[in-house]
Amino acid sequence: MTMKKQMLNTKKQVRKAAAATASNPLQLLGSWGVRSSHAYTAGFAAIGVSFLSWLISRGRKDSRDQSDRWGLFIGEWAPTLFAIGIALKHEED
Repeated sequence: MTMKKQMLNTKKQVRKAAAATASNPLQLLGSWGVRSSHAYTAGFAAIGVSFLSWLISRGRKDSRDQSDRWGLFIGEWAPTLFAIGIALKHEED
């Protein structure tokens, strides 16, 4: 095979791999170095941040409703991050 044909085949392979990664966001995250353990850690951190934001908001002159909203808003991140962690774990295996 000539050098030119090898270069063309390599370019095609790179484009094909890039297209496959672009169509699967989990592969893209994996190629960036994000692992399932990162998502799990972020999920647990979100639980802590949710509690802290609720606690801090309760200490201020905000109403109880507002402090509950802050806690719930950030608390919604944890299940999402855990789900991403599970999906990344399946992708890693």
